[in-house]
Amino acid sequence: MQLYATQLLILAVSAVIGFFFFTDIHDFLKLWHIRDDNIIWYGVTLAVLVIFADLAVMKWCPSHLYDDGGINVLLFKNRPVLHILFLTLLISFSEEILFRGVLQTHIGLWAASFIFTVLHFRYLAKWLLFMMVAGISLLLGLIYEWTGNLFVPVTAHFIIDAVFACQIRFQYVRRGLHDGNVKS
Repeated sequence: MQLYATQLLILAVSAVIGFFFFTDIHDFLKLWHIRDDNIIWYGVTLAVLVIFADLAVMKWCPSHLYDDGGINVLLFKNRPVLHILFLTLLISFSEEILFRGVLQTHIGLWAASFIFTVLHFRYLAKWLLFMMVAGISLLLGLIYEWTGNLFVPVTAHFIIDAVFACQIRFQYVRRGLHDGNVKS
């Protein structure tokens, strides 16, 4: 429930700040283009590259460097896949509306990426996670900058979050089935 409240808060903050930054709702709606090949070319491609980079980090770096303290495991291990997909879609929409759609559009790529990174405060004490979040934020901002389409970073963010959240769920189910603790 706290996750939903956080996302609603992010959307509310976006609406309040957006009210002052945008002249009207039409300026905000101009940021969205559903019929755009860049959603695939940039959004999906970036997501795949980030996923492979994250998997490489998990394979070659000690786990204590990329361990987030188990928060993501707690969030996703017991949720059905459809719920995970809904949550990650909500997260990607709300965060990208605020950080790319409202903030980056009006205060720039670097400032929006900095705020995005700092607000993922649970990663501040873990230098590798901090660097990864900062890098991903910059990349999401760059693809928004290049395409001018908010659906592009939303798509990339959604795919990245959904893949890793589902990975957590499937690892938990597999471990539980192996131990006899979880029903599939």
